[in-house]
Amino acid sequence: MLGSSWQRVVAVGVFALFAATLRADDFSARPEVAAFKAELVREHGFDAAALDALFARVRRNDRVLALMEAPIKAPVPWYVYWPRHIGGDRLARGTAFMRQNREVFDRAEAAYGVPASVIAAIIGVETVYGRMTGDFRVVDSLATLAFDYPRREAYFREQLKELLLLAREQQKSPFDYVGSFAGAMGWPQFMPGSWRRWAVDFDGDGRIDLWRSAPDIIGSVASFLGGHGWQRGEPVMLPVAKPSAAVLATFDGGLAPRKTLKEYLAEGIRITARDADVTLPADDAQVGLISLDRADGSDEYWLAFENFYVITRYNRSRMYASSVWSLAYALRAALTPAKRAP
Repeated sequence: MLGSSWQRVVAVGVFALFAATLRADDFSARPEVAAFKAELVREHGFDAAALDALFARVRRNDRVLALMEAPIKAPVPWYVYWPRHIGGDRLARGTAFMRQNREVFDRAEAAYGVPASVIAAIIGVETVYGRMTGDFRVVDSLATLAFDYPRREAYFREQLKELLLLAREQQKSPFDYVGSFAGAMGWPQFMPGSWRRWAVDFDGDGRIDLWRSAPDIIGSVASFLGGHGWQRGEPVMLPVAKPSAAVLATFDGGLAPRKTLKEYLAEGIRITARDADVTLPADDAQVGLISLDRADGSDEYWLAFENFYVITRYNRSRMYASSVWSLAYALRAALTPAKRAP
């Protein structure tokens, strides 16, 4: 009797010791992780033992979850939003970056049809030309969101899979990748799936580096926008006079709904400015009408063309796309020689 009681005490003690050694942030023993690893072995030929060793080192990052669950704040008005996203030294850094890589920008624009200023603006808005690329270990961030963030677990499990495939293709450790808390990487802030699909070796050295290779960074952003339907030579957005009361009665100010250009023009929408090198799309092209609020309480109105919606594939926000275009316009103006008066 005493012996069996002692055995039970020892067994309980051993179990308690074992449980204490299991870290709360350890993914290795979780059944959903086991299913994920089995899928990688079955569908992509990963080595099971290597995956076991990998996930024994992956750790949940509670800071990632806290950032994802941060309270949603009231929408920031445009006149506050745009200085945050295109202000500071972005214009100076952007013009310097474009001058240093003029040939690469020209080559990317020729290959994908995306203006150099738009490519540069995306990089500036995303990371201020490499100054803010994130310091999170990406495999930890993606695993945390894949297995402890139910609202978007399917998306992040897919991105975790893409990261492991990317690491295998690049013959690197998954632990080498550092980026944002949500898993975006490099100067362009590509998610792993976007990296595998759109990133290009634009310097021809046999590898893709979105941290240190300016040609790869520039070419990859152009590839992303071109691959999502960029319309060569067409506008991003054009300013219009304040629409009529009838138009505003059905206007929500956001990204939808869209109408044909012909319909908007028939409703009295009047474009107030247009660059000479911009070609309007066909009358049946779908365009949107957006508004941006000024500090004086009034609104400015713009027609948003297909290229505007291509930019929102980076971030589905009318203010994000508008800020990219604002910075692009400023970069282009800064690099265009001033015309002398006759």
